Amino acid sequence: MSQDYTPKQVDRILADGNVQLIDVRTPEEHVAGHIAGSRLIELSTLPEQVQTIKREIPVILYCRSGGRSALATEALVHAGYDAHNMAGGMLEWQACGLPMEPADARVA
Repeated sequence: MSQDYTPKQVDRILADGNVQLIDVRTPEEHVAGHIAGSRLIELSTLPEQVQTIKREIPVILYCRSGGRSALATEALVHAGYDAHNMAGGMLEWQACGLPMEPADARVA
């Protein structure tokens, strides 16, 4: 069982560096607004892309509300990754007033 992180915890972890941040939403959702430095791997393509995720670096996954990323986190933990879900997803990230890209970002 992996530990979920709050958006504020994720923001602090990102500031410290050495973590992989993965957005499992759709490309349209990602373009509308995302966390700087995150990598898009749509949930439906995760099985084919999992080998591109580094095992030696912790992984934080996020989506719109935390549901899809919770599924992805569980799959990665079972595959032996140090993976964590961002609880509340982008909706909670935005509610906390944390920075998003692009400048006119919104949660789709």
